[in-house]
Amino acid sequence: MPNFEGYISSASNPRVKEWAKLLDRKHRQREGKFLLEGVHLVKEALDSGWPLELVAFDEGSEVGALFEEYVVGNESGGPSWIPVSPDVIAKCTETETPQPIFAVAKKRPPNSKSLFETERALVAVLDGVQDPGNVGTIVRSAAACGASAVVLGKGTADLYNPKTIRATMGAVFHVPVLEADLTELLPEAKSSGAAVAGTSLQATQSCYDYDFRRNVWLVFGNEGSGLSTEVSRLVDHQMIIPMTGRAESLNVAMAATVLLFEAQRQRMI
Repeated sequence: MPNFEGYISSASNPRVKEWAKLLDRKHRQREGKFLLEGVHLVKEALDSGWPLELVAFDEGSEVGALFEEYVVGNESGGPSWIPVSPDVIAKCTETETPQPIFAVAKKRPPNSKSLFETERALVAVLDGVQDPGNVGTIVRSAAACGASAVVLGKGTADLYNPKTIRATMGAVFHVPVLEADLTELLPEAKSSGAAVAGTSLQATQSCYDYDFRRNVWLVFGNEGSGLSTEVSRLVDHQMIIPMTGRAESLNVAMAATVLLFEAQRQRMI
């Protein structure tokens, strides 16, 4: 039988207050959970088999019909389905005009050790990338081109921030993403045979001449200041993205996307 629970109308309900706390990073870290907002993200999570604790939906909307197959097929141990009021939806979401559904998901961080066992790994590494939209876009691009993983270093926007999650468009469920101390993880990657590469406007080698078919970890730095001193010391190769038109530089998410898809192109040949 579908795991339905009783209707919750009040945004002051104790359970609702606990869900809303997941909008705060400290609470997400403490509970090991995060929020998913909207039809697309909830469907992506369900389709990928991501562990969901519950799905809350506006009983007065038509959204229930979109999820009928998931509810009917809900097995014991699956997420609880909880009809709620629009006030509850508004309390637990950040968008001005929220969609009538959200879910509480459980964190499922991957094991970094598995990356060192991947032959010809392609890893996107973010060092202090602060904008949630940029982080989410890079995760989306990494998933699209079949990257092995995305690593979030110190100072990078929280993966589980609702803005970051929305920017991934569900790609977060299809590529491993982990947080790590880059000054510890990158040397370990290098010792396992990985090349660490980055971009620089002063570099002489074009990204189109670089060999991405090897085990390579691509590092991308802060939007304003680039790579930190500690991480830049660990970079083996610097490359430049040729620009025949007129632009001072590319947004970090755009640069990451160019390199990741060039890596995909080379690996498909």
